[in-house]
Amino acid sequence: MADIIKKATRESYGEALVELYKICPELVVLDADVAEATKTITFRKAYPDRHFDCGIQEQNMMGVAAGLASAGKLVFASSFAMFAAGRAFEIVRNSIGYPNLNVKIGATHAGISVGEDGASHQCNEDIALMRVIPNMTVISPADDVEAKAAVLAMATHKGPAYLRFGRLAVPVYNDSATYKFELGKGVQLRDGGDVTIIATGLMVSEALAAYDELAKQGINARIINIHTIKPIDKDIIIKAAKETGKIIVVEEHSVIGGLGSAVCDVLSESCPVPVKKIGVNDVFGHSGPAVDLLKEFGLCAENIVKVTKEFTGK
Repeated sequence: MADIIKKATRESYGEALVELYKICPELVVLDADVAEATKTITFRKAYPDRHFDCGIQEQNMMGVAAGLASAGKLVFASSFAMFAAGRAFEIVRNSIGYPNLNVKIGATHAGISVGEDGASHQCNEDIALMRVIPNMTVISPADDVEAKAAVLAMATHKGPAYLRFGRLAVPVYNDSATYKFELGKGVQLRDGGDVTIIATGLMVSEALAAYDELAKQGINARIINIHTIKPIDKDIIIKAAKETGKIIVVEEHSVIGGLGSAVCDVLSESCPVPVKKIGVNDVFGHSGPAVDLLKEFGLCAENIVKVTKEFTGK
């Protein structure tokens, strides 16, 4: 395990913006006085005249982003998820989503893994907030390779999008030489017929770790990465439900309104099967080391194994 490379997807985000400008000269990057943390500082160092710090006023930043997009620019507006999705929600809804503008929201520090910053900064509601806005695409990449590919894919995607990045370094499991990001398409990472585990973001690596342990105990789990939560890949979800009969959804987000809810929406219409959600159970987080908090809230391979064994009766 020592040779596994780990990297925070917020780092990937900053690096990908530099690459994106090379193919998309209309790119403009905005930040809300947290460029060091969101890593848009990487872009600012490379292209200082294309980066604008709007200060600690996220609502105004989204308004500026809307204006620039109306003038034909591809805009990435960045802050912590709590403030990009939470504080600025009304502006995002009315000034970006409603007119269907080409603004991409790069939201970092999502979820419980923000750690010591505590409940005020641990945004476990952002997926729910963003997926309910018409026209909004919602993306939650799992590792460095996927995060960079998702950012680059935004060069050709027209319309608003919310990209969710993490603070914590996570394993890089995709191969940059072969990986292809397809918007709206889930990725089956492992095959199995006993149960399907659907994960997003940093929970994908935990689901893969759980797969290995479950296999040792005779449980064959199918692992699916849903990097695009909206529009969601209905086909891969329905196929898995028909073939395995049970679904577990794992996300570093509230169990209300996130990926689990999106999966249930699909299955209730097309293929009702039992679904178990692993996420933040309608509570606020608290301050603590990120890895410890993930374990405390059950967002770890060990708990995925435990829940899967109970859910399958094996």
